[in-house]
Amino acid sequence: MNNEGAFPAVRLRRLRRAAWLRRLVAEVKLSVDDLIWPVFVHDKEVSEPVAALPGVMRWSIADLVQQAKEACEFGIAALALFPVVGVEDKSEDAAMAWRDDNFYHRAISAVKQAVPEMGIITDVALDPYTSHGQDGVVRDGVVENDATIALLAKMAVAQAKAGADLVAPSDMMDGRVGVIRAALDHAGYSQVGILAYSAKYASAFYGPFRAAVGSDNALKNTPMKDGKQGYQMQMANGEEALREALLDVQEGADLVMVKPAGMYQDVIYRLASSQAAPVFAYQVSGEYAMLRQAASAGAFEFFPALEEALLGIKRAGARAILTYGAKELAERWCNQSS
Repeated sequence: MNNEGAFPAVRLRRLRRAAWLRRLVAEVKLSVDDLIWPVFVHDKEVSEPVAALPGVMRWSIADLVQQAKEACEFGIAALALFPVVGVEDKSEDAAMAWRDDNFYHRAISAVKQAVPEMGIITDVALDPYTSHGQDGVVRDGVVENDATIALLAKMAVAQAKAGADLVAPSDMMDGRVGVIRAALDHAGYSQVGILAYSAKYASAFYGPFRAAVGSDNALKNTPMKDGKQGYQMQMANGEEALREALLDVQEGADLVMVKPAGMYQDVIYRLASSQAAPVFAYQVSGEYAMLRQAASAGAFEFFPALEEALLGIKRAGARAILTYGAKELAERWCNQSS
C-alpha cells in the first residue's frame, strides 16, 4: 500500500505552529482596504445615537464631516451615506429626493469638499422619502416599476451633482441600472459609477436600519399585501441572484452588491465566481446588531467576532464589505500597529 502523501509524512499542523507562518500561508487577508463605512446623516444640529444599533449614530452634517476626516486618517476608502428624512419631508411621490437643496445633498457636498480623497457612495432609493416607506411609486397597492425608475434616475443625477462618486440603486426595480446610466451620461456624469444592489434579499435583518432612517413606522402605518417581497429577492433563491447581477452589468453597473452578506455567503461566492463584476457585500444592521448584543451579553469579545464575520464574507469572494464597525475596526488596527 502506497502511503505517500498520508500521515505521518504529511502533517498540516506544521503550517499552523507559529504566528509568522500562519500569516505567510493565509489564503485571505482582511485589511482597512476592504472596508466601507455606512453612516446615517440627519438635518439636525446635534448628533444622536440609534437605539436599535448600539454604537451607531445619526450624525449632523458638521459631525459627519469630522467623522469623515477621522475615517480617512484611519485609512477608510469610502463612506456609504444614508439619509434620515423627517416626516415633514416625506410624501407619496418622494419629491424631496431629487431637490438640489435637500440636506442629503448638502451633506454629500460638505464631506466631498472637506475630504475630497474620501469616496462617497450614495443611496438611490425612494423609501427614506416616501410616506408609505416603500422603495417606489405605489398605485393601487402595487409598487410601479417603470414609474419608479424614472424618479430614481432624477435622484441619481441630483446625487452626482452634489458630489457622489458611486450611486447605489438599492430598490430592486427591473431596468433601473440602464435608465440611471443613461441619465448620468446625458447629464455629463459619465465618470460617476454605479454600484448596483443586484442581490438584495427580502430579509428580516434590515429592522435596525429601518428604525434608524425612520421608514419602519411608515411601513407599519401603510401595510401592503406583499410588503417588499414583491420586488426584493426571495431568500430561497441563489441562481436568480446571478441572473440579476448579469443583467445589471449588461445595463452598465460597474459593481454589484449582495445584501445581507453573512447570511448569503453562497450568493457572494456565486457572483464572484462568475467574474461579471467586482462584488461588494453589506453586513446589514441586523447582522451587526446581533454581534453587538451577543458581545454585550458576554457571549464573546466583539472585535474578534466582528473580524471573523468579515473574514468569512471576504473569503466567500467579496472585494469590499460595508460594515457599521468599519471606523472602529480601522482605528483599532491603527493603534495596534503604532
